[in-house]
Amino acid sequence: MKNRSEKDMIISRMNSVQATIGIIGLGYVGLPLALRYIQVGYKVLGLDIDPHKTRQLMSGKSYIRHIPEGLIAQGVAEGLLQATTDFSRAGEADALILCVPTPLDRHREPDLSFVVSSLEEILPHLRAAQVISLESTPYPGTTEEEIKTRLEKAGWTVGKDIFLVYSPEREDPGNPRYNTRSIPKICGGTTPACLEAGLALYGKVIDRLVPVSSTRTAEAVKLMENIFRSVNIALVNEMKIAFMKMDIDIFEVVRAASTKPFGFMPFYPGPGLGGHCIPIDPFYLTWKAREYDVATRFIELAGEINTSMPYFVVQRVMEVLNEQGKALKKSRIMLLGLAYKAGVDDDRESPTYKIMQILEDRGADVTYNDPFVPVIRPSREYAHFAGRKSMPVFGDYDLYILCTAHHQYNDIHPEMLGCPVLDTRGFFQDLPGKVFRA
Repeated sequence: MKNRSEKDMIISRMNSVQATIGIIGLGYVGLPLALRYIQVGYKVLGLDIDPHKTRQLMSGKSYIRHIPEGLIAQGVAEGLLQATTDFSRAGEADALILCVPTPLDRHREPDLSFVVSSLEEILPHLRAAQVISLESTPYPGTTEEEIKTRLEKAGWTVGKDIFLVYSPEREDPGNPRYNTRSIPKICGGTTPACLEAGLALYGKVIDRLVPVSSTRTAEAVKLMENIFRSVNIALVNEMKIAFMKMDIDIFEVVRAASTKPFGFMPFYPGPGLGGHCIPIDPFYLTWKAREYDVATRFIELAGEINTSMPYFVVQRVMEVLNEQGKALKKSRIMLLGLAYKAGVDDDRESPTYKIMQILEDRGADVTYNDPFVPVIRPSREYAHFAGRKSMPVFGDYDLYILCTAHHQYNDIHPEMLGCPVLDTRGFFQDLPGKVFRA
């Protein structure tokens, strides 16, 4: 039976490590996944619209700080890794994994343009007996509504001659404890045959697979994980503001509460949400829920609290400057940390950008320091910041704002800076008159 043999052929090629794996999007998700396949012995074809990335990879170089170059160079030298901007080569791959961005547009509604455009690029070059896996974060129903319908319109029968799954990425850049291999992987198929093919796709490279009943369920799992974090971060951010009025240090409270061995999970406040998941994913669900006349008020309230935190930081800036007899306008302010979290060069959706924008709109002279982001890269929302360079920590400033708790700042003592520090992460020891919380 032809259809049966096509599925069996895919599974056989995956299980024998004879398959070629196509990775579309070679960023913080796609590149680690590509390298994991190489480690096992698969051939990987990386596809990306950015020629800088493909050139770097083919030169054996890494453009992401926490990803070492050794495995890249080895993969290229052994012929296991190829990277190209030529999407017409998609037919060479036995599986195509989409790891492209799913941001929000300027109306804070889902923007699936990268998913759709990537699919449109490969669609003319697909062949029978291929697996297509979406790893980007969408709203429930995206895999069927946006990908399956386009595949069927092109003449493919999903589950018969081509196999479609959704398997959400769970990367945590810079986390030394968990990596691509050790993080359990959710997988949902459009049909039972699709699920079998998807499990074979990931079976040799991930230690534990978690199959679920459908792609919609898998999509919902991803949203639940990140909405859970968003809501709890909003809670602790709101508690921080309340406790600050009571002269209580929220960071001390969280540390003490964390000693309870059951019924408590620590979350930490900050200047706002960053990264490509937590600030964005909740809005994918709230947008889709409106289609079903469901008001996700709890989730939306959490979003409002988290997106307001940069404004709270700026309010604290004005209060601290006022205590020093200075106005915000024309004040010289140094932002410590541009990446959205410590130890990485990932500045996607970083709240530091919003703080920088608000401060400059109000007349402040703002510079930044980040050991991992030497130059600001172009972005859609903050394109006007592109090209700015990280400046030395020590200088003639009126205020420092600690936005990201990079360990490189451990050697900085507030007494050395010559002006106050506004600490948004509970990083510095409390020194009255020198360190202020935000």
